[in-house]
Amino acid sequence: MWCRTTRTSTTRANVEFVGAEAIDLLPVESRQPSARLPFKGNMDVAALEEVIGRVGRQKVPLVMLTITNNSGGGQPVSMENARAVSAVCKTHNIPLYFDACRLAENSYFIKLREKGYECKTPKEIAQEMFALGDGCTMSAKKDGMANIGGFLCTNDDILARQEQDLLILTEGYPTYGGLAGRDLEAIAVGVQESLQADYLRYRIASTAYLGNHLSERGVPIVEPPGGHAIYLDARAFLSHIPQNEFPGVALAAELYLEGGIRSVEIGTLMFADAAKMDLVRLAIPRRVYTQSHIDYVVEVILRLWERREQIKGMRLTYEAPFLRHFTAHLEPVAHG
Repeated sequence: MWCRTTRTSTTRANVEFVGAEAIDLLPVESRQPSARLPFKGNMDVAALEEVIGRVGRQKVPLVMLTITNNSGGGQPVSMENARAVSAVCKTHNIPLYFDACRLAENSYFIKLREKGYECKTPKEIAQEMFALGDGCTMSAKKDGMANIGGFLCTNDDILARQEQDLLILTEGYPTYGGLAGRDLEAIAVGVQESLQADYLRYRIASTAYLGNHLSERGVPIVEPPGGHAIYLDARAFLSHIPQNEFPGVALAAELYLEGGIRSVEIGTLMFADAAKMDLVRLAIPRRVYTQSHIDYVVEVILRLWERREQIKGMRLTYEAPFLRHFTAHLEPVAHG
């Protein structure tokens, strides 16, 4: 078993491919899109204790805390929660890893929302959080602000050697891991730049601007606005479309047809029957869009909101056995 705060489709697929089970431990209130809570990415610590007690420590090789919670709305994890999760892991001698793709945004939310961190820098907050864990994974296309690549970190010297040996077989020598030198340099610079307070202030404000303009007009989104994206609540947006007709996919398709806006469904297509919500993620690239771009996105979404009852559901015409949402084919449902 593999305990996590939230499911990420690729992580879940890899865990299940090797015969393990990925268990998501989000609190119930975090699965309510309209609930405005400061740290909806927190792990349910009581549920973590229950799982460990029920299955036994030997069946829980790893606990992963995702900062920020991607599948649940880009919501942050508090330092208090990270400290509590770390304490449980230390008690049971279970490694705690961070999915650190958006470590900078999570740190900035802690600075804004958690008492005692107002005067700390995002970098200081990140360092304090990582000191609670045993390692991390990082896709550097996110808060690394790089075009490609990432890294895996561990405090375990023996495990690090095993990982290096596997890396040589699958990617390349440990000094470059299959990446070009320019990409390694971009990651090294990008991680530092992403932790700058001025950059984060503008980044978070831009995302909030999009979310607030939509919610003010009645468009259902995951509240409060996240760090890297706004998530439309497709089940509420298209309440006339049943879950088995993929409301998230239907909304994502209409966004592209109406305004050329690319988005991604995080819901029934991605997670099948395990989906607790049907969301459409509007991820905002870093240092790319202007204010006029964001205003355009608002206009397109509001046009769809006005004619939402005309949007049809979708049905699958092809699906792969793993990660079906990457390659699935769908078509509009033709109702009699």
